[in-house]
Amino acid sequence: MYSLKDLEAAVKSCTRCPLSETRHNVVFGEGSEENHIMFIGEGPGYNEDMKGRPFVGKSGQLFDKMLQSVGLTRKEIYIANIVKCRPPGNRNPSEEECERCINYLRWQVKFICPDIIVCLGAVAAKHILAKDFKITRSRGIWYQRGKFNIMATYHPSALLRDVNKKKDAWEDFQAIRNMYDEILQQNK
Repeated sequence: MYSLKDLEAAVKSCTRCPLSETRHNVVFGEGSEENHIMFIGEGPGYNEDMKGRPFVGKSGQLFDKMLQSVGLTRKEIYIANIVKCRPPGNRNPSEEECERCINYLRWQVKFICPDIIVCLGAVAAKHILAKDFKITRSRGIWYQRGKFNIMATYHPSALLRDVNKKKDAWEDFQAIRNMYDEILQQNK
């Protein structure tokens, strides 16, 4: 792979797993290649599959509000998923599906080279931080992996199902903003 565009072209023609047979659109990811923050979800839902863009349904609308609440916009971040095609019925992607797609995400991370990676939900955290990651126990904690500052927080769809988790997610987003401000200060 020579560029993010080359990678996107490869992903759009991918047939490595059965998800390629039921997708309408590949949801590669979006944002600027020069961002410090990368958010990673589990996989596209119905609305994302229809539009070919990440986080555009109800959970995406909540995600945008969460970003705005800490003074961020989609233009300041990059968004991707573990798998690039929608699992049928919006189920979690299987382990095999994740394993077949994870190298695409690794290349995205390499090209974007963010300072901060935020795992949205347990599926993303289990594939990025640790296979036995427990989101309710370990969300909001910073992990250092090489140059990356990594945190997991609740997926916006979990917040739509359980509003009691919104306070924790708000605290996590404030911590993300604080880390971002520290990085910007260091880069001056």
